[in-house]
Amino acid sequence: MKRWELLDQLSTDAAGSWVYGDPQQTADGATVITAARVRASGGDGSGVTATPAGALVIRADRTEWVPAVKVDRIALLGVLTGLLSAVIIALAVLRRPPWPDLRVTVDRHIGE
Repeated sequence: MKRWELLDQLSTDAAGSWVYGDPQQTADGATVITAARVRASGGDGSGVTATPAGALVIRADRTEWVPAVKVDRIALLGVLTGLLSAVIIALAVLRRPPWPDLRVTVDRHIGE
């Protein structure tokens, strides 16, 4: 299938389709086939967006799917989790400090 035929087909498919790249041979004899998720991006189907999904790696009698990982999103999630934890702990400590309240003890002894 030619690329322009593929784009014509994708313009009518709003849900998205899988597109596979040409098989590539590596030095160790493995075959790698890249895959992407392609969707029509315009309301009238005028644009196309592609998102890398991963690759199929074929070696002798074994096929393996290697997903495309977005490291930026994973790092951002880690940073946001750390910040949220710090805010929750700071609010808990400020609301009820872990050290004893000495004012209550002093007031009781003075009143006796």
